[in-house]
This record gives sequence, C-alpha cells and structure tokens, in this order.
Amino acid sequence: MGMFQRDRQVFADAEPLDDSYEPEDIRERDEELEKYKRALQPIIDNRPTSNIFLYGKTGTGKTVATKFMLSHLENDATEYDDVELSTVWVSCENLSSSYQVAVTLVNELRESKDKDRISTTGYSQQRVFDILYEELDEFGGTVVIVLDEIDNIGHSDDILYGLPRARSNGYVEDVRPVIVGISNDFQFRENLSPKVKDTLAEKEILFPPYDANQLRSILNPRAEKAFHDDVLNDDVVPLCAAFAAQDTGSARQAIRLLREAGELAQADDTETVSEEHVRNAQDELEKNQLYEGMQELTTQGHAVLCALAYHQAIGEVPVRSRDLYQRYVKICERLDADNVSERRVRDHLSDMNMLGLISVYERNEGLSAGRYHEYDLDVPLKAVLEVLLSTNRFEGPAKIIRSTADENNLLQSDISDY
Repeated sequence: MGMFQRDRQVFADAEPLDDSYEPEDIRERDEELEKYKRALQPIIDNRPTSNIFLYGKTGTGKTVATKFMLSHLENDATEYDDVELSTVWVSCENLSSSYQVAVTLVNELRESKDKDRISTTGYSQQRVFDILYEELDEFGGTVVIVLDEIDNIGHSDDILYGLPRARSNGYVEDVRPVIVGISNDFQFRENLSPKVKDTLAEKEILFPPYDANQLRSILNPRAEKAFHDDVLNDDVVPLCAAFAAQDTGSARQAIRLLREAGELAQADDTETVSEEHVRNAQDELEKNQLYEGMQELTTQGHAVLCALAYHQAIGEVPVRSRDLYQRYVKICERLDADNVSERRVRDHLSDMNMLGLISVYERNEGLSAGRYHEYDLDVPLKAVLEVLLSTNRFEGPAKIIRSTADENNLLQSDISDY
C-alpha cells in the first residue's frame, strides 16, 4: 500500500471549501445585492451609470458578490440589441500607483483582442492613459472596470480622476467607462484628493462583517456538498461559525476553518469531524492568519509595519507614535512612496492591533507629558521580516532591518516556536 491513498471517509467534494469556489447564490447579502442591482440597472437601460465602490473587510462577500452580479448583468445584456457591455477585472494587490493600474488595464484589454502587451516601463503616465483611452474606445458601449483592492494605490489616485472624466473631456467618444472599486479599507475614500472625490460621484455599498447565524447559513450548503453524509458532528458548523464571527466576521475564515477541521479528521483516519478537530484547526489557523494578515496589508500598512520592525530590531520598543512616524516617513522616502498623515498612521496601527499583529500601551505621565500611546510587535520579528522580504517593494529595507536584528541577536528564536 502506498504512502498516499485517496480519501473515501471524510470529503465527498472539497471544491465548495476552496477560496475560488463561486456559489450558485449569494446568502445573507440580500440588502447589499439589491443596492448593487439598482446601481447597475442604468447599464441595461442604456443610460449613464454611476461608479460603484464596495467597502468591507476581507471575507465579507464583496468580490463574490461582484462576480455574481456581473455574471448576471453580462447574461441579461445579451437580450438587448442596443446594449454593448464589456467587463475587465484588475487585481490591485501588487499595484501601488495609478500608472501601474493603467498599464495593467491596457494589457488586459489588449489581451482580450489578441494584441501585443505594452511594457510596464518606458512610457509617461499621460501616454499610458492615452493608450488606455484608445483601447477603451475600441470596445465601445459600456465597459465595467473592476479594480479589486483599489486601496493599494494609496495617494496615487490619478486614474480615479481620469477615467470618470474621459468622456466629458473628449478623450473617448464611443465608450462609457464605469468603475467598480473594491476596498478593504473603510477610510479609503477619505484619503482621496478632493478633486477625485468630486469626480467619482460613486454609489457606496458597505459590506459589514457576518454574524454567527449568517455564517452558519453560508456554511451549511457548502458542508452538505463537501462532506460525506453523517461525517460532521452537529456542533461542527455552529462552532466554525462562532469562532469566525467572534474574530473577523469573515466567511472565508469560517470556510477555511471547516476545511482544516476536515483535513485534521482525515489525518486522524476517523470517520467523523468533531468539536476537537475544529478547536485544533482554530489553533492552527490563528498562526496562519497572522501571516495572512500581514501579507494583506496595504502598501502604507506595510510601511508602518516596516517602521515598527526597525524599532524592534534596534531594541527601542515600545515606541511612541511620533518616533514611529518619523521612521515611517524615512521609509516612504527610501521607497519613493507617498506618506500619509500621522493620524492615518495611527489608523493603520489600530487596524494592526485588531489583527493581533501589534500591542498598544496607553501611557499617562500627568501634566508633564500627558497621555500618549506606545507600540510593540505582538508577533515574532522573524515572521514580520519574512513577509516584508517576500514583498518586492520592501525587500531592501527588510534586509537592512534583518542585518540590524542579527547584530543585536534578536532573531534567535524560530518562527515555529511561536
């Protein structure tokens, strides 16, 4: 008998537990989907359409809802001879500027027509925008441009100014671009330049975290498809839902927890998935979520984390926000990146505290110094550096921090001990 054997006890079809799985219907988002439908309806009516921005934390259904709605929109648009509709989807996860987004958009549009891609360098931003307008005009009709994780572009928001004004400025004649922006940062709009806020004139749809009852509703049909009959103990799905609801309210987290519990049961060669498997899976995923939480930070979030890692490496922690901000500004200058205000840096620190990545200490030194906050990493420095080193833009600063930490003997403990 070989080392690997096909599982016939636990999983019937694990696909519904995969991150890429697209369900036939969207549960527990009726109100949000109704708003989405109203926002997209003008496309079918063949009239000008507002831009649409979706806000919510990771795992709250923004992306899956967008794929669901656009799939129906594309299908229904074929029923009308006077409706020309195209969609283009760009993930901004590794894009930090309007220039990079525009180049990626051009290449996505060109690829759909089997045309040569353009280089990611060698053009001015305005030239790339001009090429983008030319490509869009070739499509004609309405082109829905989905910019997923748009908050990664930070202050480099020129594309959000240029695209909505392209038709009124005469840059395009035959096309109506409609932006659908998806952001994990509720504060993203507040940090846009005033001219962009005024130009976007978008409809906003907020996706709040799921509660335990909603997560159970989402998990149940997936569990029925994914596992053999009578494999799951009755308390497994409710416990997965409760753990995820208490932590992030993320459906993605609840689904991963259920899958991990099933894999642990499979490893135990047992015919049932129990509460113990769920609790063990929760312990395992908590460690993984710390890495994922760090990886999913925006460019600005990574810069703040990098600044805190520097202070950790030189042994100056906990560190006051004003000192941390000075280091953050220097890192942004080194990366040739825009820096945000000290207040926004504190917002990023607050988000990282909620993710369990850092600790915050409130100090009160009376009339002499007043009240202030200090910050410290709540995860191993080695883990932080591993994430920063895997992010191309931060590889240089991370190497310097790692060298400094080595000199101070601060990287002796292994991540696996955490």
